[in-house]
Amino acid sequence: MSWRARRQGPASIDFGPETLASPVQQRFPMRYIFGMTMHFKNDAETELKSALVTRLRHLMAPAGTNGRFFHGNQLFSYCSIDRERLKSVELPSPILGIMLRGQKEVWLGDVAYTFEPGTVFILPSKVPMDVVNVPASLSSPYESLLLEVASLPRGIAPDGAAPFETGADAGRRFQAPLSMDLVDALVHAATAIADSDTGERVKALRLSEVLTILRPCTAARPLFETSLAERVAWLVRSDPAGEWSVARIAASMALGASTLRRRLANEGCSFRHILRQERLQAGRDALLSGAPSCAAAEAAGYTSRSHFARRYRESFGTSPKRGSAG
Repeated sequence: MSWRARRQGPASIDFGPETLASPVQQRFPMRYIFGMTMHFKNDAETELKSALVTRLRHLMAPAGTNGRFFHGNQLFSYCSIDRERLKSVELPSPILGIMLRGQKEVWLGDVAYTFEPGTVFILPSKVPMDVVNVPASLSSPYESLLLEVASLPRGIAPDGAAPFETGADAGRRFQAPLSMDLVDALVHAATAIADSDTGERVKALRLSEVLTILRPCTAARPLFETSLAERVAWLVRSDPAGEWSVARIAASMALGASTLRRRLANEGCSFRHILRQERLQAGRDALLSGAPSCAAAEAAGYTSRSHFARRYRESFGTSPKRGSAG
């Protein structure tokens, strides 16, 4: 994960961490107070937040950590011993986060949104934000558990990217409502992802469970907004052996065929490449499940076994074999 700061003047870049006595107040002395989003807690919400933090204590970073502590597979803790401000942060991929200690403030323009321990939040990609991380106390740092969701697991349908609203009402998109099902899913997913002995398929399944619960939540929308190429790939993935064409894909997206080709080219890919890639991956998955090469070719939409074998060797460097990915 990378953080990008925008140039603040002709000769300097202001990029945190920066220790502040009263962050952002110098810029917005009035709106800092009245622009805050207000969330009235109830006993059930408080109990769920407490339960989530308690059950994730085994993933807290070691004492003295300042900065990132990686757990694995784009899952990491971010800690700050001092109060800090990160200016004009633009995330390369959306973040699914859980506050563990201290407080986070996210500023969009002159409006701030606050997250306390136990809050589940989603930060969008490519949206400039000022972020303020506040330690819990002099002896207890700020800490959040963060998962960078660079791509969706197989089986999770993507959405088309939509402009991110930066008005005051849009702040409700940041925080996901808690439920016991979500608490359980988050704990299971974080534990699996951090465990080096857990297989990648199990990790993807655990993440899929979290995303399935979050799907109806407006705040989680940035997690599902993907590129056009990924949306095309997902459609092909749903039926690799289907009779796919540019016209069919374009019609399903309410686009013209030429528009689809042009937009894919702008993303640096083509329909032909996506179709071949997804079909060969389907054949590879079939081989791993124990299917013979002829059945794998059929699953991948190839009528010619020799053609499938040739394309397979070009992509994976070896001949298709039962029970092996090559």
